[in-house]
Amino acid sequence: MAFPESLHLGLQLRRAGRWLRAHPWRGGVAMLLSALLILDQIFPPPIPKDLPGMVVVARDGTPLRGWPDGDGVWRYPVTPDQVSPKYLDALMTYEDRWFEWHPGVNPVALARAAWQWGAHGHIVSGGSTLTMQVARALEPVPRTMRGKLRQIARAIQLEMRLSKKEILTLYLNHAPMGGIVEGVEMASRSYLGKSAQSLSSAEAALLVVLPQAPSRLRPDRHPELAQQSRDKVLRRMAELKHWTRAEVDDALIEKVGANPPRVSWLAPLAAERLHQAARAEARQRTKKNSGTAIGIVRSTLDREIQTTLERMLADKVNQLPRFVSMAALVVDSKTMEVLGYAGSADFSDPRRFSHVDMVRGIRSPGSTLKPFLYAMALDDGVIHSESLMADTPQSFGGYDPGNFQANFSGPVSVSEALQRSLNVPAVDLLDRIGPTRFTARLSSAGLRLRLPKDASPNLSVILGGAGTSLEELVGAYRSLAMKGMAGVPRITPDAPLKESRMMSEGAAFIIRNILEAGGHPDQPFVEGDASGVRLAWKTGTSYGFRDAWAVGVSGRYTMGVWIGRPDGTPNPGFFGANIAAPLLHQIAYAMPRGEGLPRDMPKEVTTAQICWPLGVAASLTKPEHCHAKRSAWVLRDTIPPTLPDRLRARSLVETIWMNPTTQMRTMPSCDSKAEQREVARWPALLEAWLTPTRKHELGLLAWSPNCPQVNSVGSIRLMGVKPGSRLRTAPGQNSLSVSVDAVGGTGQHYWLLDGKQSAAGIKKRQTINIADAGSHSITVIDAAGHVDSVSFTVDKK
Repeated sequence: MAFPESLHLGLQLRRAGRWLRAHPWRGGVAMLLSALLILDQIFPPPIPKDLPGMVVVARDGTPLRGWPDGDGVWRYPVTPDQVSPKYLDALMTYEDRWFEWHPGVNPVALARAAWQWGAHGHIVSGGSTLTMQVARALEPVPRTMRGKLRQIARAIQLEMRLSKKEILTLYLNHAPMGGIVEGVEMASRSYLGKSAQSLSSAEAALLVVLPQAPSRLRPDRHPELAQQSRDKVLRRMAELKHWTRAEVDDALIEKVGANPPRVSWLAPLAAERLHQAARAEARQRTKKNSGTAIGIVRSTLDREIQTTLERMLADKVNQLPRFVSMAALVVDSKTMEVLGYAGSADFSDPRRFSHVDMVRGIRSPGSTLKPFLYAMALDDGVIHSESLMADTPQSFGGYDPGNFQANFSGPVSVSEALQRSLNVPAVDLLDRIGPTRFTARLSSAGLRLRLPKDASPNLSVILGGAGTSLEELVGAYRSLAMKGMAGVPRITPDAPLKESRMMSEGAAFIIRNILEAGGHPDQPFVEGDASGVRLAWKTGTSYGFRDAWAVGVSGRYTMGVWIGRPDGTPNPGFFGANIAAPLLHQIAYAMPRGEGLPRDMPKEVTTAQICWPLGVAASLTKPEHCHAKRSAWVLRDTIPPTLPDRLRARSLVETIWMNPTTQMRTMPSCDSKAEQREVARWPALLEAWLTPTRKHELGLLAWSPNCPQVNSVGSIRLMGVKPGSRLRTAPGQNSLSVSVDAVGGTGQHYWLLDGKQSAAGIKKRQTINIADAGSHSITVIDAAGHVDSVSFTVDKK
């Protein structure tokens, strides 16, 4: 038979009433406990759910920068196993020997304290347990009977909710240590300059007694009183035989003294970056109800390297103009862990944009992207390390690049062009590779170029016509040390290692060798200077001297330097080689000499003898066509020929006719004595840099007056001196002035005397001074690469 639910409830209430009448004392206790439990839920203890203050620490736990909580208190959160056992032993022995056993209060200690108060009229011993001290630290109460009862109640509440280890942890982090300092770790670092893990007996005793009267016993303000109180703790430890008498006697000898707590920051901008990231992560966790903020943020920064880095920047900053800043970054090439991070020159100087983090600032990289272009061309089989390049005036669809030194070198190898950071060869190569493809390769490897809005990649990107950051550049240069794999610098130890392919292992080896040793496989392998440092480095200077860069790899480190004004104001005379490179070298020399990274030559890299101007293997080149033999690094046994001539759409091997008697060029149609000869021509843009003697050796002869000249390569003519003329200096003069004119041509004209640049400008007439007798040549080249030349002889009277 089923009973209604209301009948069940009535029966239960009647039974409860009978039990209470039968057991009145037990019923009262039960009701009291129930009331206490209800009050406990209504008025819970103020247990901190997180530590709103934050400390960013180096890889060894050294604080880099801290932020106080909402009350302005500084603390460094620790757990009991992160504190010296000496401190824990002294704390438990001196403050609360029964901590592990009592329920939050010690009745014996309270009774003793009450009797002493009544007998002496003042407090002799407080009777407070560690749990009660935690309760007072979390919720300060007046030192009255009512306050003491509230403290006792809170201590019992804490014991009901937390384990002994959790209560001890709260004490370690919230014990008052004087001023705005709380917790044993922050006190140890502030007053003693060390971690609480390595406290001596005397130091442990000092920090144990400090919370009893934190203002009166501060070691920086009242060292005598602090020492007297410390000595009481030490003697108690000996009396209770926790420490030996000899150990205590040694500790008593130590004098108490400390500097006032002060803010001493390392890597302030790196710490700020981590602080903001941790706050953002904490907000996300709070939204998801998955946790609260943490008090310690661990970084990968190395304290010694960071200190060295900041000292170097501080030494250099006074040499810079008033508003110029600096940034430097050092990473471990293998792990991509950031070891040194300086985002500005001086964090205390707002005139230098101290709070602007230029490790992440987007700036024009100048020429620092060139190694990646040459590596891409190597992987494509377009070049080898000694491919012949033309450093000559050229126009690429209206884009007329020039070199930093405002002159041209003529024929150069890939190694020379990269090491000397020549602009025209790089633009020429990018035009053949394709700027869109090049920027896509960089982006896929983590080096994203920022272009103006609605702009597409063009040839200017190789000279700095886009933006990137020091952080991304360092990550990209890491590929030179790690077999072509670029990486993303990581500043926290739990961040994943992100790698991507920038270039092949072989290309990385060749490019690094060029930047480190000049790219000469026929020369002895350089092991570095007397210090053993080998640095492969590249500089860059943005348009208008706005940014000076130096980036490189050395040993197991990849590092980079930026110098400039964050607001983009030019700094005339500041360029990568003279301002950033010296600092990069200093950093490389200062790095610890640890275990390096493997430097074995990849199997896909070999060496070969090649010949200019054809560029192919010497073994496949006729001796008369091998004008200059060079030793080259070769990738995958690929020896590509010299890049196609932009002005002559034909092979560099050409058949010419010449008169054996006059040694002048001719044709069978106008000279019956004409003889055929096969010659290796240089690219048309480079013939202007050949000396008259060299031209004669190569068959680049003057045309016979009996035949029309048919070798014109462009719409420019040089006038003023007839080919083959003999000129004499005026009486009493040691030099000769020759006036020449350019007919036709476009844009800027470049004038060369014997293959060396003599003048440049938009003027079509030039006066060229010649000091030496003998054979000479004058050449004019316009912005489009059109060229004309005349050879003559100077006789001195």
